Amino acid sequence: MGNFDHFKYMEKHRYEQIVYFYDKTTGLKGITAIHNTTLGPALGGTRLWNYACEDDAVLDCLRLARGMTYKAAAAGLNLGGGKTVLIGDANKVKTEAYFRALGRYVQSLNGRYITAEDINTSTSDMDFVKMETDYVVGLEGKSGNPSPMTALGAFYGIKASLKYKFDDENISNYSFAVQGAGQTGYYLVKYLLEANARKVYFTEINDKHIARMKKEHPEVEFIEPDKIFEADVDVFVPCALGGMLDDVTIPKLKAKVVAGTANNILFDDDTHGKMLKDRDILYAPDFVINAGGLINVYHELKSYDKDTAKRDIQRIYDRLLEIFSIADQEDIHTQQAAKVFAKNRIETINRLHDNYIKR
Repeated sequence: MGNFDHFKYMEKHRYEQIVYFYDKTTGLKGITAIHNTTLGPALGGTRLWNYACEDDAVLDCLRLARGMTYKAAAAGLNLGGGKTVLIGDANKVKTEAYFRALGRYVQSLNGRYITAEDINTSTSDMDFVKMETDYVVGLEGKSGNPSPMTALGAFYGIKASLKYKFDDENISNYSFAVQGAGQTGYYLVKYLLEANARKVYFTEINDKHIARMKKEHPEVEFIEPDKIFEADVDVFVPCALGGMLDDVTIPKLKAKVVAGTANNILFDDDTHGKMLKDRDILYAPDFVINAGGLINVYHELKSYDKDTAKRDIQRIYDRLLEIFSIADQEDIHTQQAAKVFAKNRIETINRLHDNYIKR
């Protein structure tokens, strides 16, 4: 990663801005990437991770920000895509002052970027951020933790995928392997069990999350992390970190559907999207199926009503069916079809705004 050319990458994928920030009082160090604000302000959560090097952090931030652009556009939201990553050990750095410092840097962007929780940050952390900025969502007392809503959207997305692949969306007829059970995966397992899934397996690297699942749902069988890809199931459900499907893991898959909540599931969109297509595995594009949490916090920017948010999240079902149909009609992989779907909306709205009208 030492030769990573930031400007070439920005030019290739049409980013608007990368911001580096450091707070000497708290040791806060992080990066905010803004990909595209054609449709509205960039929204994306703040991820705290102990990256091996700074280039790994910036690349993760850039990939996640671009995914948020597509996610918002495909979900029909008037938002752009952005992301923040913080570099550090979550067990050591988190304090009130740390997150208030983050809030000050978010505020300095003057509304171009809105943040929320993500991996290793929480709604309570966002309460501290809120003390210093108006540009934060996913707060307690409003939309709250987005993970259950992300999982709900993925549940509808799984049903749509089953309908398209097998012409039968009845969860009780299928088996599932869930990779990651910390937040969204944990809630998604609950939805699957409530729908009487035939069998659910899970894997996880956090001992606390493993113990919680075994205690609450002993019927869910644990699989070692390196064995989850080859589980003999109908649906592989990635809910952990991105880049998990690549040249090595895709050939191991026995599932005929991949549908989960993780971001950037494919290590390389084009190479591995095509590889899944060639293996006749239906892939539910990540930024479409996992948009439930984003849709939920978007409603917080207006007047939050949980039932209205849930109705919008349910539309993920129909949206995926449309994208699967585009992929078949154009003979392209589903990730590419989802990008076509999202880019068409961005370009259409951009053209719509090419004349000045005072409001």
